[in-house]
Amino acid sequence: MAHYLVQASYTSGSWAAQIKDPQNRIEQVGMMFAKKGIKFLSGYYSFGDYDLCFIAEGPDNPSMASALIAAGAGGAISKMHTTVLLTPEEGLEAIKAAGSVEYRPPGA
Repeated sequence: MAHYLVQASYTSGSWAAQIKDPQNRIEQVGMMFAKKGIKFLSGYYSFGDYDLCFIAEGPDNPSMASALIAAGAGGAISKMHTTVLLTPEEGLEAIKAAGSVEYRPPGA
């Protein structure tokens, strides 16, 4: 399973709608994503450049991308940033595999 860190910002209209009718949108979006086989591992509201973030686990990049595209198309999000995460085991596998890549910097 692939892991993702997703950060998103709400539009002012989305904030106004939530003030009028407060809801746990992280939980609700998590239920929508579950239909694509994506599980929210944790979710938070946040300060700074993004208003919320969550860590999710999904079957593959196309499944996650399609769920994020659908969420973005709803109009409540003004910007979104997704980072694909590697488990420590996957990271170590990548580091070990890097030794077999023959890379030459420009001009070398």
